[in-house]
Amino acid sequence: MKVFRIMSAGKIYYATREGDNFKPLNAGSEEQLFIPSRLCETLPVVVPTKIICVALNYKEHARELGMTLPEEPSIFMKPPSAIIGDNDTIILPKRSTRVDYEAELGIVIGKTGMNIATEEVSKHIFGYTCANDVTARDLQKDDPLFVKSKGFNTFCPIGPCIETDVADPGNLSVRTIVNGELKQSGNTSDMIHSPFELVSYISGIMTLYPGDLIMTGTPPGIGPMSEGDVVQVEIEGVGTLTSTAGKKSTGGSNVQ
Repeated sequence: MKVFRIMSAGKIYYATREGDNFKPLNAGSEEQLFIPSRLCETLPVVVPTKIICVALNYKEHARELGMTLPEEPSIFMKPPSAIIGDNDTIILPKRSTRVDYEAELGIVIGKTGMNIATEEVSKHIFGYTCANDVTARDLQKDDPLFVKSKGFNTFCPIGPCIETDVADPGNLSVRTIVNGELKQSGNTSDMIHSPFELVSYISGIMTLYPGDLIMTGTPPGIGPMSEGDVVQVEIEGVGTLTSTAGKKSTGGSNVQ
């Protein structure tokens, strides 16, 4: 099931899409069963308490960088203020001369958990989404904690929906297409640490809450974006997330 987050008449709903209509999943009995899509604004699929990212989690990506494979996940965090939704604009900050795309499978937590065993992880996952770990590459070399290079507003596009029915998250194609040209192509089977292993590992450090987002690393082929570029992150069985690189600014506005 593909679940969207929408706003209509000032109210926010989680909803499925049926043709030209959205069907709210959390509407009250007195509310309409279907809402025409023309009356809806699609929003970023979650508002997480935190975004946990995993660095260097694809074998081929490690090889292209000439780096040894990490024995355990290397994690960092993005602020929730970095989130934007499908068809929103990635603002290229003035202080950076190179901003890269990084296609990633995003895990959306559905149930609170701490110290989750790997075999219990599926019970805590609501679904999966497409994500782009946008990175100011030129700032990263002097930014060991990745806060400056990865934390700008608009640096975490996610969406367009949450897919709740993914049979095997450990075997999905992940691609980036820029202006119609394939730039990244990989498969989650190349991950060093599987999606379930990542959730278990991270939950051993911090409590995971519903709506929290885990970004699972990027395959090889990362590269820069220029103003006006249309960047699509395509994940098999999940969807296609579209963003446009926008005018340089000191930041970007948040999306509700």
